[in-house]
Amino acid sequence: MSHAPSDPSRWRDRIALAALASAGLLVSGYLAAYQLGAVAAPWDPVFGPASSARVLHSVVSRLLPVPDAAAGAAAYAVELALDLVGGAERWRTHPWLVLAFSAVAVALGVAGVALTAVQVLVVRAGCTLCLCSAALSIAIAWAVVAGDELRAALKTVSAGAGERGHARWR
Repeated sequence: MSHAPSDPSRWRDRIALAALASAGLLVSGYLAAYQLGAVAAPWDPVFGPASSARVLHSVVSRLLPVPDAAAGAAAYAVELALDLVGGAERWRTHPWLVLAFSAVAVALGVAGVALTAVQVLVVRAGCTLCLCSAALSIAIAWAVVAGDELRAALKTVSAGAGERGHARWR
């Protein structure tokens, strides 16, 4: 018989995810700076700056009203904030924080997979830092889905067992 761990929102795990999200924020911020013209050429030791530039100026990268890397940086910032907010028992007292964080993490992971596929299959060019950002997103999503915090928050919500006998959704 399995039972929920005593501390599914443990800081050790959350700090590790925050470090990954911070790295993603830095990488995406740099790529956005290039897309906005603040950086002359993208750094790329594997595929080269010209290949990265093709990816970063592709039709797909311009589908949003802002550069896609800027949207990614904003998403990483939201992910980071949602990871760090709330106490050690947020899975029980504020399960919506955990669910929101998990939703953002999974969405970023799916976006990372999709953008990697687009890079390879549509643009037919490579961007090392884009792939690094995708890898960070996928790693965070994997850790969130495989971790204890999401399961504990889902149990709290489904059982209706918050502070006063029901989950807190405020």
